[in-house]
Amino acid sequence: MSKASSQAVICSDVTRTAAAISQGAVVAYPTESVYGLGCDPDSQQAVNRILQIKQRPVEKGLILLAAELSQLLPYIDYAALSEQQRQLLVTSQARPTTWLVPISAATPAWICGQFTSVAVRLTDHPIVASLCQLSGKPLVSTSANLSGEPPAQTAEQAAQLAGVDLVFDGPLGGAKQTSQIKDISTGQVIRA
Repeated sequence: MSKASSQAVICSDVTRTAAAISQGAVVAYPTESVYGLGCDPDSQQAVNRILQIKQRPVEKGLILLAAELSQLLPYIDYAALSEQQRQLLVTSQARPTTWLVPISAATPAWICGQFTSVAVRLTDHPIVASLCQLSGKPLVSTSANLSGEPPAQTAEQAAQLAGVDLVFDGPLGGAKQTSQIKDISTGQVIRA
């Protein structure tokens, strides 16, 4: 375990990282393709800190990553989805795919921004899946960078972002690109 110049603690203890998330910390962690910034989606204070770190407006909304569908159910209007759309949510794609799904009445505005949908993705990245399982809920996910800058590819790069409390040092997944974003209702590709 070490401290980077930004004062973020770098560790590789998934239990410690999950506990920090549950206590309102902002963490950086490896995803399928880049390092992400995350926190408890129900902590407005932590989400606001991520938005400040990234210099990103709340109106844009954020992605939720989960290990299993049940973790996303409080945030999505599952009843509004067809059986085919429900299958899309749980079917692995050749490339990680984030789906825009209608929000539930309980979805906080700091997650969905100005939209009536929320961006969600089931992940099979072992570190992210473990963090979600240990905290019992999805994880906010946005690339670890200032808006418009290249995303962090290493724990050391992620630790340079001022305001990050803890960085999980682990391997990225094998994806060559960040996830594509598709609207589950129309199939339209929002981010290729």
